[in-house]
Amino acid sequence: MRDGHIERLIQLLARLPGLGPRSARRAALHLVKRRDTLLEPLARALNAVADAVRPCSTCGNLDAVDPCGVCVDGRRDPSRICVVEEVADLWALERAGVFRGRYQVLGGTLSALDGIGPEDLNIASLIARARKPEVREIILALNATVDGQTTTHYIHDCLAACDVDVSQLAHGVPVGGELDYLDDGTIGAALKSRRRM
Repeated sequence: MRDGHIERLIQLLARLPGLGPRSARRAALHLVKRRDTLLEPLARALNAVADAVRPCSTCGNLDAVDPCGVCVDGRRDPSRICVVEEVADLWALERAGVFRGRYQVLGGTLSALDGIGPEDLNIASLIARARKPEVREIILALNATVDGQTTTHYIHDCLAACDVDVSQLAHGVPVGGELDYLDDGTIGAALKSRRRM
């Protein structure tokens, strides 16, 4: 029989992406066994994040300052805004080190099944930013899912009245990918996104 505190820890850990009940039990046991070196420092780190980190009022990124470090970085190109679904997508682009503009985090995608409409996402603030004279390009970097593509088309239509170029990430064969292992949708997208050499 487990203690109620440990059971609560297991239940909370099981809510994390990628952790099911069994993995959560193993993680909880590991944390409790390493109270001084892992559990207590983790608890302090979680409290510090809960107290300090907030969404940026400009772009939706997470940071301890508002506006966030990306928005105030003078070395970034203010004329380009890359639109992503979630902060994790922003972090992935930053890890790649290939984009030096600004971002807009939508906070999800449109989904009729889940009851998520345009008012539930950061689309209105994106349109307001797109109307600023320094903004020249909006890059739609949404996932290649049905909801991601629906959101991409919706935003593209909303931006039609703004004086900005709208582009979308290319979809297709990944670097190192082999055609024989790709699904039909990826192969089709790669053919449609082909470019002259």
